[in-house]
Amino acid sequence: MLEGLFVIPGTTRRVGLDSLVGLVPVVGDIATAAMGAWIVWEARNLGMSKWHLTRMAANVGIDTLVGAIPFAGDIFDFLYKSNTKNLRIIRKHLDRHHPATAVIDQ
Repeated sequence: MLEGLFVIPGTTRRVGLDSLVGLVPVVGDIATAAMGAWIVWEARNLGMSKWHLTRMAANVGIDTLVGAIPFAGDIFDFLYKSNTKNLRIIRKHLDRHHPATAVIDQ
């Protein structure tokens, strides 16, 4: 939902709450940073390594800092999918350390 809620008509680009809420100055950036931080927190609860948590926090930090720049940050939010990157890191961790778990793609 954060980055792939719907497809822009006529393109293959997906847009989600991160890009839409990020259009609201300051409050939107704080809200999307909190949502990204929650994913990192849940990764910590899964027992992921500090290295992976640091990479994930860096993804959220870059998205938040650059996303806070008016106009250019909105374009960056549209192109840089930090939450998707973080979920990919979590999925790789789960595949490696918990191979019996099943992932359901929708």
